[in-house]
Amino acid sequence: MRTINGIEELKANVGEELGVSDWYDVTQERVNAFADATGDHQWIHVDPERAKDTPFGGTIAHGLMTLSLGPVFGEQVFTISGIAFALNYGYGKVRFPAPVPVGAKLRMRATLSAVEDVAGGVQMTVTQTFEVEGGTKPVCVAESLARVYPG
Repeated sequence: MRTINGIEELKANVGEELGVSDWYDVTQERVNAFADATGDHQWIHVDPERAKDTPFGGTIAHGLMTLSLGPVFGEQVFTISGIAFALNYGYGKVRFPAPVPVGAKLRMRATLSAVEDVAGGVQMTVTQTFEVEGGTKPVCVAESLARVYPG
């Protein structure tokens, strides 16, 4: 876990990779739980028998399930000390270039892409690149936005 000490150090680290999360097992049980939580029970996610006949050869995780793991993975990768608080401000561009097959291992690589002054603090952009073990391209790339306020 990387610790960034305050806003000035945050600004000094723009362009740097902050780190990589641990691997996360994408199980059918976790996908089903996400489907139950969101009400998205599309068969490509929850029906392994029917999904066998797709080009994926089985069920795949919801794209939004992958994206929702960003905060969990982010806490494994970095923290910012010497601030009052930080708030999720949303996302910029989000893409899902490849599927996440059930049974895969998933992780996230975080890069500090930008830090811009805003009223009372800064807005940071962290590019979250999600990858599956053995994959040839990312499964999700998202620009996570957070507002950070000095302590």
